[in-house]
Amino acid sequence: MRASLIQIDVNEGESVESRRRRVTALVREQTDADLVVLPELWTTGAFAYEEFATEAEPLEGPTYEAMAKAASDAGVWLHAGSIPERDPDGPLYNTALVFSPSGELAAAYRKIHRFGFDKGEAVLMGAGQELVTVRLPETTLGVATCYDLRFPELFRGLVDAGAETLVLSAGWPERRRAHWTLLAQARAVENQAFVLACGTAGTHAGVPQAGHSIVVDPWGEVLAEAGSGEEILTVDLDPAKVAATREQFPALKDRLLGLDPPPHRQAPRS
Repeated sequence: MRASLIQIDVNEGESVESRRRRVTALVREQTDADLVVLPELWTTGAFAYEEFATEAEPLEGPTYEAMAKAASDAGVWLHAGSIPERDPDGPLYNTALVFSPSGELAAAYRKIHRFGFDKGEAVLMGAGQELVTVRLPETTLGVATCYDLRFPELFRGLVDAGAETLVLSAGWPERRRAHWTLLAQARAVENQAFVLACGTAGTHAGVPQAGHSIVVDPWGEVLAEAGSGEEILTVDLDPAKVAATREQFPALKDRLLGLDPPPHRQAPRS
């Protein structure tokens, strides 16, 4: 399975519409990939709190439409990062979208762990309630977003629901880049799963972004890592390595704690 992570530059001065057109063109070029992954809140920037309300979209808004068409044009599974979603009957949500190669919505995941403590995303957006997995022909994806990376119980829940490849979109700050790499490897090792973590580059809202999107195998080996600028990181994965790792070193079978699964919704196969 070939995966391409598109690490997008979210520097100030580019309109949401301009960035959407640019990213759509980048996705359409990934015709050799099976799976394409975009970062978190790439239309606005993850720290542009004052823009969340003004740029929020309904689920099937302009970014949804552009990404559905891009997935179909390229013939790829597309984790389209996340958007600030405006629920007509509730709060804003940080919502990740996954599209099938036919352009159908395969899954929508509302971010469970909101960053900011008592400000920013934590007070401006509602919290998701469900874990989400998506079955691809080659593997089952477990979907997570940015700050979720710090909560291992979420990823263990995804593995219990069948996930073999953990896909994370993020807008991670440069000042905590060491945590980004460390936690991506930890989530891979403890869950014996691939981790595909795609972040943003550049600076927005005065916050330099970490970049360094990363792909980690089930043993914790870094298969590929981007630099600090805009970049497309492409890597070939062997999905069979997950089952082989779990059989060779069956640590997951020795679990004694935390065996009651949280609420979970598996997206139907397209």
